[in-house]
Amino acid sequence: MSLNKVKKYFEKYNISDRIIELDVSSATVELAALALKTSESRIAKTLSFILNDKPILIVMSGDVKIDNSKYKSYFNSKAHMIPKEDVEVLIGHDIGGVCPFGINDNVLVYLDTSLKRFKTVFPACGSSNSAIELTIEELEKYSNFTDWIDVSKII
Repeated sequence: MSLNKVKKYFEKYNISDRIIELDVSSATVELAALALKTSESRIAKTLSFILNDKPILIVMSGDVKIDNSKYKSYFNSKAHMIPKEDVEVLIGHDIGGVCPFGINDNVLVYLDTSLKRFKTVFPACGSSNSAIELTIEELEKYSNFTDWIDVSKII
């Protein structure tokens, strides 16, 4: 189970006890915001893409979407989301719980600048009913991110 992978991952940082396990689904930005009693913009959604035959993750604010022209300008490639039936195998977590923690070794993580306007954000923790509140500095540390990028636009 992916939640257990994330718990184990966070144990080495002594923060696994900060994972919030919900009684309701947090599989979408809207559901997560309702369950966590916060704004949709503070939900740190994690989108999975294939870039040059390799999986990547982009973590971004819940109130933005990929700006295709910015994506193409940064990555020199069109944005190709991973088909939902392949996400768990390629990333290590299934749709609804995808996060940048406890992922497969070959997955690069990018953080979108849309997150920088918040003190804390809520990424998922490997399941469709889990999250953790992290500062931006903690998100940087625990996600082992590759780079900050600007590939989003407000919905």
